[in-house]
Amino acid sequence: MLPVFVFDPEILGDLHNPEDRRVSFIYSALENIQHQLAERDASLRVVYASPVHALSALCDEYPITAVYTNHDYEPYAEARDNAVRSMLAKRGIEFHSFKDQVVFERAEITKADGRPYTIYTPYSKAWRAKLQLSGLPEYRSEDLLENIAKTSGVPFPELSAMGFNRVTFAIPRIDPDKEVIRVYHEQRNFPAVDGTTELGIHLRFGTVSPRGMVRLAQPLNDTWLSELIWREFFSMILANFPHVVTQSFKPDYDEIRWRNDDEEFDAWCNGRTGFPMVDAGMRQLLATGQMHNRVRMVVASFLCKDLLVDWRKGEAFFAKHLLDYDLASNNGNWQWAAGCGCDAAPYFRVFNPHEQLRKFDPDLRYVRRWLSEDEIQFPQPIVDHAFARNRALRVYKEALRGNESF
Repeated sequence: MLPVFVFDPEILGDLHNPEDRRVSFIYSALENIQHQLAERDASLRVVYASPVHALSALCDEYPITAVYTNHDYEPYAEARDNAVRSMLAKRGIEFHSFKDQVVFERAEITKADGRPYTIYTPYSKAWRAKLQLSGLPEYRSEDLLENIAKTSGVPFPELSAMGFNRVTFAIPRIDPDKEVIRVYHEQRNFPAVDGTTELGIHLRFGTVSPRGMVRLAQPLNDTWLSELIWREFFSMILANFPHVVTQSFKPDYDEIRWRNDDEEFDAWCNGRTGFPMVDAGMRQLLATGQMHNRVRMVVASFLCKDLLVDWRKGEAFFAKHLLDYDLASNNGNWQWAAGCGCDAAPYFRVFNPHEQLRKFDPDLRYVRRWLSEDEIQFPQPIVDHAFARNRALRVYKEALRGNESF
């Protein structure tokens, strides 16, 4: 058995920052694996090439009879895997793909008529019922280490050869604090408190097991378990409704006449809107690649509702900067904020950034980490929230007029 990791130029080509922390994170994780394999006189093969060309070359080099991988539900990934499958079939080589990054996938949780759920609450109830019935499988993948071929190490391609520089940054701990999980439901909404596990990057890149996290959550905190189920819900939505990548889940919302003011969007991107919680969140994102979940909801609502900027522009900006960027969750949460997604916040729900600050950062501890005192005490809002809210309601109503389902 030969373990292989392919750096795909198609994916890396969309990352325009040579110091993208996510690439360094993956590279470091691979080096860690390599170190562990070296102790067994084995090696990880890392290749920088299109997956089809990379695996074709390896098939020329080794007597490969089968290739094993895990499912990926993003449209590009599915097309990529189909191309690999086709190439291998022409060589008479088997291709096997397995469920790994979720507990229940695509069509494992469905309504009685076999259709996928589009509302979270009934999906969550069905997900929990199935988990109780089937239990959590254990995959003792470490047992497979005995089957790894004894090979000498082939040097990894240098990060510089792929257009990136190594970046060091504070990586969230891989073993979450159990006390944080126990009180998660009490602290999760307050960005000044270390009340979240920050496991997003590990779940995104597979350095922790989603099954292990569910197993950890069950006895500790049901609210935290619910967040893991939301992750699976959005993965299921993407797999069954791939049009959400570029379109609103609810097609009528694509009729909204977005203002898309470039100067206002730029102010939002750089944390210069004059709304302290919005600006603190965007400064945190730019500086660290992370943003507290409560703040994510506030900044997303502000962009879509107060500024009437297309949710896709905000989604793309988050995709560029978030360490834990995941297409399914990012897309699902942005459509939720904009009101156009499945089980989304109703269009008339508009977060008041002043009230959100008062409720969730009353002592200004969070915003003071990222803003100067003048920006907090003497903000210069780029829009009046009350005016913007009424404008948003009018524009949304005009787009949805005549559709009684909304």
